Amino acid sequence: MAEITLISARQRPLRPLVEAALENELRLLEAAIRRTEQRLREFEAKYHLSTEEFICRFENDELEETLELAEWVGEYRLLERLHEKADILREIEFAN
Repeated sequence: MAEITLISARQRPLRPLVEAALENELRLLEAAIRRTEQRLREFEAKYHLSTEEFICRFENDELEETLELAEWVGEYRLLERLHEKADILREIEFAN
C-alpha cells in the first residue's frame, strides 16, 4: 500500500481540492476510455475481427504489419493503460 502526506502553507483544507482534482482526472480518463473503445469498435467493424482475436493473431505473426494495424495495437495498449490508471484512482482512499 502506498501512502502520501500533503503539506500546504495555506490554511485552506487540502482534502476537498485533492478530491476534486482526482475526480476530474477520473472523468478525463473515463472520456478517453470511451473514445478509445469507440476507435477499437471501428477497427473491429472494418476488419470483422474482435480486438482480442486480432491481438492474438497479430502477436502470433499471422497478420501482415501495416500502419493501420499498428495503430489498432496502439489503441488496445492505450486502453489497457487508461483502465489501469482509472482503477488506481478509483481505489484511492483518504486516511483522515
